[in-house]
Amino acid sequence: MAKDKIAYVCTNCGQESPKWIGKCPACGQWNTFKEIKVAPDVGRAAATNAAASAGRELRTSRPVRLREIANSDDRRISMGDDELNRVLGGGLVPGSIVLLGGEPGIGKSTLSLQTMLNLSMKKADSGEEGMRILYVSGEESAHQLKMRAERLNPASLSCDNFMILCENSLEAIFTHVKEVQPDLLVVDSIQTIATEDIDSSAGSIAQVRECAASLLRFAKTSGVPVILIGHITKEGTLAGPKILEHIVDTVIQFEGDQHYMYRILRSMKNRFGSTSELGIYEMQQNGLRQVANPSELLLTEDHDGLSGIAISAAIEGVRPFLMETQALVSSAAYGTPQRSATGFDQRRLNMLLAVLEKRVGFKLMQKDVFINIAGGLRVTDMAMDLSIIAAVLSSNVDTPIESGWCMCGEVGLSGEVRPVSRIEQRVAEAEKLGFQHIIIPSYNMRAFSHKKLGIGLHSVRKVEEALRLLFG
Repeated sequence: MAKDKIAYVCTNCGQESPKWIGKCPACGQWNTFKEIKVAPDVGRAAATNAAASAGRELRTSRPVRLREIANSDDRRISMGDDELNRVLGGGLVPGSIVLLGGEPGIGKSTLSLQTMLNLSMKKADSGEEGMRILYVSGEESAHQLKMRAERLNPASLSCDNFMILCENSLEAIFTHVKEVQPDLLVVDSIQTIATEDIDSSAGSIAQVRECAASLLRFAKTSGVPVILIGHITKEGTLAGPKILEHIVDTVIQFEGDQHYMYRILRSMKNRFGSTSELGIYEMQQNGLRQVANPSELLLTEDHDGLSGIAISAAIEGVRPFLMETQALVSSAAYGTPQRSATGFDQRRLNMLLAVLEKRVGFKLMQKDVFINIAGGLRVTDMAMDLSIIAAVLSSNVDTPIESGWCMCGEVGLSGEVRPVSRIEQRVAEAEKLGFQHIIIPSYNMRAFSHKKLGIGLHSVRKVEEALRLLFG
């Protein structure tokens, strides 16, 4: 009998080593190498047999010249969800494998089950038959899933294209795939699936690695897309080795607070589209509702007379929306001033406070500063800088900003307001929502030299000019 092969894998980045190492040479983390047993490659045979029995042509590889490759792209599968399609880059690519991660209870299973139920139903407008879906659940019973399906989409109970399998064995899953021949396979969750060829328990590094690799082989050889649902750790990263994120084509993270109704779907990796897109949902009694206009959740109804609030025109991906920046400045109670930012980079906040003190002359050394982006979003757009400074100053002098004003602009270390991208979309969104004035960098005024708008444009070159417009 052949001796089992032992390898060591870094749980942080997926680096492999034939022996144990204290410090990972790839990511620099200490004590992250874990021992795994490398099983013989029997998963390849199971995945290939399942693909062959699915009634599809096996995709084999051979060397081809670049000019021989056809330019026609595979037709994407519409998920029946505009937000999900946007995050995926236009739809689900046949033969791809997608990893959906998120905290426990955030709504991963609700999103996947709701989407799969809609896909499996016959389309009334075109008369097309729905897709044949196999939903593998390793966490819930069939009765629990039926109760959720009744709540999400009662009409789907009469559909014959949606099948549920409660199974934890990878070999048994491939056996049922041969019988069902699905058009799409969902596994909830990958941490609960185990193969008999590895002695460790489900959820271990070896099990997650081998099961994901076998499902990848099945997806690539059969052309059937696979959606994996994964847990995340306390640090907010996907559970299992980083090699799991390297294997899949797309990594999507479902974010939000369990105590609030809004959820954000963000693409962390996408081989078939942009990673800067995000989708926004509202959790309701009967499932997740798509939020077509994000500004409706990022702006409160009334904040007249309240200081420390500024409205910014931001861009995430290709979507413009207005968001509310909240700031609170108070005297430091414990000697050392605190700097706290929720939804914004704290290091950039420290830089903006230094600019405000050095270039504008407002002393904040003995003040606590707290920043919050309303709606629970995490923002990376540099155009938020101007609204952060305006909100901090508004709270510091306890003077509210007049309603009907919004702004966008990146602030440099010299106090200059630098130009931002896609200024036309930002201004159009502000005009659509009824704002009368918007502050923009002077460089961006070139885009509006021959246009008539229903919103007043105010160009500024320095931070002092913007503050003078807002506070006189």
